[in-house]
Amino acid sequence: MCGIVGIVGTSNVAGQLYDGLTVLQHRGQDAAGIATANGTRLRVHKGNGLVRDVFDEARMSMLRGHVGIAHVRYPTAGSAGMDEAQPFYVNSPYGIALAHNGNLINTEALRQQVFEADRRNINTDSDSEVLLNVFAYELDAQRMLTPEAAIRAVAGVHRRCKGGYAVVSLVLGLGLVAFRDPHGIRPLVLGKRQTEAGEEYIVASESVALDVLGFARVRDIAPGEALVITNDGQLHSEVCATATKMSPCIFEYVYFARPDSMIDNVSVHKARMRMGTKLGEKILRLKPDHDIDTIIPIPDTSRDVALEMSNVLGVKYREGFVKNRYVGRTFIMPGQGERVKSVRRKLNPIHLEFRNRVVLLVDDSIVRGTTSQQIVQMARDAGARKVYLASAAPPVRHPNVYGIDMPAAEELVAHGRSVEEIEQHLGCDWLIYQDLEDLEAAVREGNPALTQFDSSCFNGEYVTGIEPGYFRRIQQLRNDGAKQKREG
Repeated sequence: MCGIVGIVGTSNVAGQLYDGLTVLQHRGQDAAGIATANGTRLRVHKGNGLVRDVFDEARMSMLRGHVGIAHVRYPTAGSAGMDEAQPFYVNSPYGIALAHNGNLINTEALRQQVFEADRRNINTDSDSEVLLNVFAYELDAQRMLTPEAAIRAVAGVHRRCKGGYAVVSLVLGLGLVAFRDPHGIRPLVLGKRQTEAGEEYIVASESVALDVLGFARVRDIAPGEALVITNDGQLHSEVCATATKMSPCIFEYVYFARPDSMIDNVSVHKARMRMGTKLGEKILRLKPDHDIDTIIPIPDTSRDVALEMSNVLGVKYREGFVKNRYVGRTFIMPGQGERVKSVRRKLNPIHLEFRNRVVLLVDDSIVRGTTSQQIVQMARDAGARKVYLASAAPPVRHPNVYGIDMPAAEELVAHGRSVEEIEQHLGCDWLIYQDLEDLEAAVREGNPALTQFDSSCFNGEYVTGIEPGYFRRIQQLRNDGAKQKREG
């Protein structure tokens, strides 16, 4: 998962791009980068680390221009090296910088096409660089540089690229080009504001970036849509994919997005509240005479869920863990050993909230189970009489292939296990999962037009289809052993 921002302004935009990245930092902590265009000069700075560590005053002053794009990254199947940081850049045709959130599932076939047929070279393992070169080739084939030509080039990208992707690109001599995959798997939102000098536009992964920078949210980019905002602020848009079907990633609402964001006209905050209502109702159906004394969220994402469960169950809500804000999200940690160490560094229990109580811990989801296992034990060590665990999401039984670094299926705690077996593995007294139908209904209630989701990590149904042998390849790339070998 990554975060992207693109701005066409009336003055230098680097500072705004920086601020936009800081509120999207939760989407990636591995690397950050900004590219700006000033006439025919394109400037790029990127590096590994948090936004605040990659940029300083000297580097920011170098990034001049009223059009720019920016990116925060965490690695999926690729390595976490400096050469994977975005935006990527090619100088032909015209000069193009591109940043990408998502994952292509036909990267290897595209890589071969780009080299053998398009006669373009790929220098990294990143599918984003492949996508950039496909776009560059398709734009070059238009033999002109106009908004219409850029839209036709994006149509070529849609024909060739398969997977989940949201893209911002900067084309010298034209402006900003943004587009979203034909299924709308990865989010992208358009914003606008009026200044004394004229209209300014922004596209970003989440609407929270618009809020912080003072842009009004206009709409979400449609599946298969290409958006061109010229250097002089003229907006052109067209849905240029031949077959589109809105299927947003439901895990955005469960875990990744900030609660103060709107994604595809759904409030993430309200969606999580509805998840809590439905999960509370499920508990009442299963155990109307439950003995829960206290509901405690595992911070931060599950707070909205836990609060609504408290209301439904009539059980007091308490904060039972103090979070260290200076430790990254353990789900994003690259190796199992690092994740294990980080849980104890990240959370510390408030013993008074656990002592002699039956506690219901609430989490947004359970992926590998390592974190959940340790937190359950923390609750026992703090004196809990019984420890129940509720997940706002169904069991994660399948890898995500559209840009979320879920591991090989064999490393998922729910893979090949029944709920009772997972319960035993995690060491809790009772494990309650959200039903998929309830999860999808909780999100859909915010926007009834969302008739289909990418829920593949729960049900194994991939909206783009999957080619034979794909899972074997990603297993080799994504398991912890392979990652440690690459990083070593």
